[in-house]
Amino acid sequence: MIIKLYEENPNERQIRQVVECLNDGGVIIYPTDTLYGFGCSIYKQKAIERIAKIKNIDIKHNTFSIVCHNLSQMSDYAKPISNEYFRIIKRALPGPFTFILNANSKVPKHLNRKKKNVGIRIPDNNIPRMLVEMSNNPILSTSIQYNDDELEYCTNPELIYEKYKDRIDIMIDGGICESNPSTVVDMTNNEIEIIRQGKGNLEDIFS
Repeated sequence: MIIKLYEENPNERQIRQVVECLNDGGVIIYPTDTLYGFGCSIYKQKAIERIAKIKNIDIKHNTFSIVCHNLSQMSDYAKPISNEYFRIIKRALPGPFTFILNANSKVPKHLNRKKKNVGIRIPDNNIPRMLVEMSNNPILSTSIQYNDDELEYCTNPELIYEKYKDRIDIMIDGGICESNPSTVVDMTNNEIEIIRQGKGNLEDIFS
């Protein structure tokens, strides 16, 4: 199934339909402020395993990120951080960043396995944030896979749906998306480390 939603004013009834799918253990593809991503409830292990199978990755050696609605919900899944780090995150989010933080006990063990950290996103897009708000739980976030010669495929929802429609439950068509992933920022140690430079630029938020 494919559902058309508009980022400026997502249809609440359709959002609830997707939330019901997530709560039932479904797998979706949804838009963010960067790439389209696979998503499911962070509490549905079998759904996470489905996504790992679709992406052909070993779930034991991969840490998925989670999408939160706001900073308050983010703090529910991460250990306390310094005021300096919090100020940076507050200015960067919502935005195209994934912040790797030390996880607390609320992060399901099947999500981060033996790793003690969690990647957290708050996209600058109303659709994923409304999904999380209505479900009252974060959703898993992992970008769709593509090669450099598949740029059109990775940004066009109709082409994405054509490729994955038999392996997912719902595709949210939020329009043409960005072709750059989020910038991944590691804050688990005493210094900030850019793991992957993507769309987001930390220097820009302080300029």
